[in-house]
Amino acid sequence: MIEVMVNGCSGKMGQIVCDLIEQSSEFILKSGFDRTVTGEFAFPVFDKIENITEKSDVIIDFSVPVATFRILDYAVQNSIPVVIATTGFSKEEEKKIESYSKQIPIFKSANMSYDIMIMKKLVQWLAPLLKDTNIEITETHHNRKIDSPSGTAQMLADTINTSLGHQLYCEYNRHDKREKRNKNEIGMNSIRGGNIVGEHSVQFFGEFETFEVKHTSYSRNVFAEGALKAAKFILNKSNGLYCMEDMCNGDVSFFT
Repeated sequence: MIEVMVNGCSGKMGQIVCDLIEQSSEFILKSGFDRTVTGEFAFPVFDKIENITEKSDVIIDFSVPVATFRILDYAVQNSIPVVIATTGFSKEEEKKIESYSKQIPIFKSANMSYDIMIMKKLVQWLAPLLKDTNIEITETHHNRKIDSPSGTAQMLADTINTSLGHQLYCEYNRHDKREKRNKNEIGMNSIRGGNIVGEHSVQFFGEFETFEVKHTSYSRNVFAEGALKAAKFILNKSNGLYCMEDMCNGDVSFFT
């Protein structure tokens, strides 16, 4: 049995992960951590690092960036691998996570969905074939999501840009611009409303036709299940930074 701590256990995603663990025959919910602890829990929950008494085999992090680094410090001190499912990190914070991975195994993905990983591979393959098109990325999420664009949308944009030799840039705001579209931009569009779990669309606009790749999530369980798979994967790995491609590499070999 794999003993798990959930960072951000009071949040919506944290609660779903906890529920899946309690239903699982492979995992034990050892403890939870959250900066705000409300309600009653059937497992130990801590709001201060120094009070944690239940050491787990792995930590799953569905929180916010500041809380991620708080738990990473604890993980390094106790040699515990971490699955980071939190998004909204700055470039400087991404580099900081990479430095932590030299001391412990870290699995990090902007999206824990297997299908999103396939979408990433698809746009990586398509972009050079459609290099003369205008590329637009649109993401739609619930009205409580605080980061924009989503980590998944940014991941898709970065993947496309890398596949095209870093010749493009992301345009996040056309509101104050009075000029025609630059051929080197990737348009980034964010929609927030209701209780939409997550939808991502990449459109390649040509002169006479449009090619679109789209993914829609109907349940947050997809991300929680992906995080548990990542926890099993990272458990006995050596120090380093791992991602969805590392976990599923054999399944996407047809793209290479």
